[in-house]
Formats: sequence, C-alpha cells, structure tokens
Amino acid sequence: MQSNTAHIEKTLYDYQLQDLNSIFKYLEEAPSDVNLLYQLPTGGGKTVVFSEIAKRYISQNKKKVVVLTHRIELSLQTSNMLSGFGVKNMIINSDVKELRDDNEHMCYVAMVETLNNRLQENMVELSNVGLVIIDEAHYNSFRKLFKYFESSIILGVTATPLSSNIKLPMKDNYKKLIVGESIASLIQKNFLARANVYNYDVSLRSLKLGINGDYTVKSSDELYGNQNMLGKLLTAYEEIGKGTKTLIFNNGINTSRYVYEVFKKAGYNIRHLDNKNSASERREILEWFASTPDAILTSVSILTTGFDEPTVETIILNRATRSLTLYFQMIGRGSRVLPSKSEFSVVDLGNNVARFGMWDAPIDWQEIFHFPDFFLENIKNDEDIEREFVYEMPPDLRAKFGKSTNIEFDIKAEYKKIFAQGLKSKTVLERSIEQHAQICVENSEDVFEARILAKQLKEEIAYRVRQYSYCIMNNTKNYKEWLEEDYERKLRLNISQKFAARM
Repeated sequence: MQSNTAHIEKTLYDYQLQDLNSIFKYLEEAPSDVNLLYQLPTGGGKTVVFSEIAKRYISQNKKKVVVLTHRIELSLQTSNMLSGFGVKNMIINSDVKELRDDNEHMCYVAMVETLNNRLQENMVELSNVGLVIIDEAHYNSFRKLFKYFESSIILGVTATPLSSNIKLPMKDNYKKLIVGESIASLIQKNFLARANVYNYDVSLRSLKLGINGDYTVKSSDELYGNQNMLGKLLTAYEEIGKGTKTLIFNNGINTSRYVYEVFKKAGYNIRHLDNKNSASERREILEWFASTPDAILTSVSILTTGFDEPTVETIILNRATRSLTLYFQMIGRGSRVLPSKSEFSVVDLGNNVARFGMWDAPIDWQEIFHFPDFFLENIKNDEDIEREFVYEMPPDLRAKFGKSTNIEFDIKAEYKKIFAQGLKSKTVLERSIEQHAQICVENSEDVFEARILAKQLKEEIAYRVRQYSYCIMNNTKNYKEWLEEDYERKLRLNISQKFAARM
C-alpha cells in the first residue's frame, strides 16, 4: 500500500487547459452518470491533463476519483503524477488484499484485473466515487468494471478512439468524444518532434489475418524471420539509423530474436526484450537502453504503452499491422522532444504508412468514433498498396551502372504499346530482359562481372515481374515465382550471347 504526498506545482500548457475547460463545461451540463471520451495524441500529456481533472474534481465536488490502468508501470507513473499535482492517492495492486472504505484517500489508482477481482470477492469497498478515469480507454478489458460504477461519471482517455475489438465499438460505451490538439499542431508548437519517414518496398502477400483482425504472429514470423527480410532490415538500419538510439518493433518473439542475432553478428550494440523477461531483467535492459547513445532495442509490442524514453532517435517498424492504435503508439515512442532533439526517423518495413497515411496527417477522429465499421472496412489492402509501389534503385547500386545513360524501364507503358500493336504480351518481358542485359554488359569488363551485376537486380526483377503480372491479370504466387526464375535464366543467357557477339 502506498500513498504519495510529494508536492510539486505543475503547470498546464495552453492546449491542455483548453481541453480541460471543454471537459468540465460538458460535465457541468451533462447528467452525473455520463460517459465521456477524450482524445489526445501520444506525447501530448494525457496523464498531466487527467491528473489536473482529478484534482479539480475532488476540490469542487468532494467526491472520490478512481483512475484505472491496465499495466503496473502505468499505475506507478500515474500515482506519481497525481502526487505531483498534490492529489494524495493510493494504489490498489495485488498487495492490497482488502480495503474498507476510508476517508484518508480521495483518489485511488487501480489495475483493472486486481480491482475487478477484489470487487467480485467483496474485499474492496468504494463509496462516494463521482469520477472514474480510464487510461488507454481503447482496450476492452475495462468494460467489465463499468457495472460497479453505474452512477459515476466515466472519463475514458486515449490517443486513438477506436476499439481494439471490431465487435465492441467505443460509441456503445461513450456518449461523446472530445478531440484534443492534433499531432501536426503539437509539432508546429514544438511539443512533439517531427518524423522523417522512409518506406521500403515489402511484399506482404504471405501474411495471414487472424481472428482479431490483425496479422498473425506465425505468418509474420515466417516473413520477417527469413534471410531476405533480415538483410533488408539491417540495410535499412545502416542507411538511416546507424549510430542512433533505435527501437525495433516486431510481431513475434522469434523474429525479434533473429533480429538480435543478425545485428549482434554485424557488431552492433543490441539487446532483445519481450514479455518473458523478468521485471528486474526488464529494468536492467531499459536502464542500459537509456544510458547507451547507440543502443538498439528489439522488442515485441511490449513497449507501445507506458514506456517513455525521450532519447530515442530512430523507430523501425519491422512488422505490418492493421491496428491504427498500434501504428500511432509505435511511432509515438520516438516523438518526444528534447532541447537537442526536434526530429526523429521512422523506417517502415510493413507498408504501414501506405495503409494509414502519414503519422502527422489530419485525421477525423469524430468520424472514426461514430462510424468505426466504415473506417475499418476502408483500410487499404496489401494488394492495392503493392500496386502503387514504385521501385527505386538504391544509390549504391545505381552507381554500379554509372556508364549507362538509361536504366529506367516502364513495364506498364511498354505493355500498353505492345497491346496496341497486337503483339504477344511476353514481348514486354523480352524487351525488359534485353534492357537489363544491355546495362549489365555496358558496365562490365567480362561475362563473369556482368553476371554478378545481374544478380544484384533481383529486387528490380521481382518488381518488374509483379507489374507485368498485374497487366496480364495473372497474379498467383507460383506463376510469379516461375516468371522470376525464367527471367533470371534468360538474362544470364542474353548476357553470354552479347559477350560472344563481341568476340
């Protein structure tokens, strides 16, 4: 049992005060058992706002406040913040076996599961509770407690007012949504850092959707655990994040372990963290991460809430997600500002930006709150994202073709031309192979050198074959794989013929 009384005078920013006043104005006019939802981006200071709300509510109404969280770290952070506002509070955690109504505390911070168990066992008595504040309200674990607080005001607080369960929309539990400052505005006012976003072309065809509407861990592990993707991740880090404090998010423990091995082998300063680590291991790893300038931490969505390390400079999304909440939470981990930090990098290896839009783009939370089905049904699917992807040759590879004036070849334009002339569609690939062979020969001394160059075109070949298969409406995985192999074989042959003709 703990109660904190350390008192530091906290001041709120203008936008926080504005939201606070909107919330109180609404509550003054609403019935005393209304459910209200408040949205503010990660990094906007939700805990600060609701701590001030608790303080003001207790002094105005002489009623108790209960703050609910779903993670032990969040309980501690929240309790400390409330104490900072001069709100004497007590944490109801697993150590509290019994609590009879006391008037010493006007505020309690409770873990959902613990409080639910104690209330079911009648081991906790809470009377005169006027306000219940729910942190990270988009989680559904809180619903089971609503029945105990039917005559209280419930204030849910979240960065993303979209339920984690498609069948349980938030509008069923909350009457109104109050939307706070936008990410773009917080960046402009220097409360959040600016994100520099880098996308890498990734084919997600092999990913499968699970029962909860997001990609399964098994299919993610298969895709992100293979050598090709691990190589792509390492390259992306070396191109964009090298030497910076980096957080890598994965969708499976296996993937995270592979990432750890690959980076360790390459000589980088990396640790792995997942929910199997003990509390003391976790603390030790996070302390190491905080104090090591070039630290890389690879983890599995464990650090998406309640983790705050302002010195993070690079966020790598080494996974795909269809959860808008998770998307905002992962990027938000890099968005804290420091006197020495006004921007950070985001490396997207899961087509997430193409799926949800830029992290700081305007977003209509009212529409998402009122019509979540419409929003969820219109999330871009992976095939559409892939179609729009444009392959760009990396600068270091481009340099190897320095003697060639033209390295571009537009499959779609070529297909239209051939179709208009009534030629066979395969002609497109033949011309593409011819162009590839030409640039390999132009930049090589002999046939062996040219073949080594041709091998480095693997990604571009896969991209051209994919574009071609869209044109002819045959998009099966086996067919594309066969086409790629056939393309590579014909390219080697064409190169040999060109050198033979020279002789």
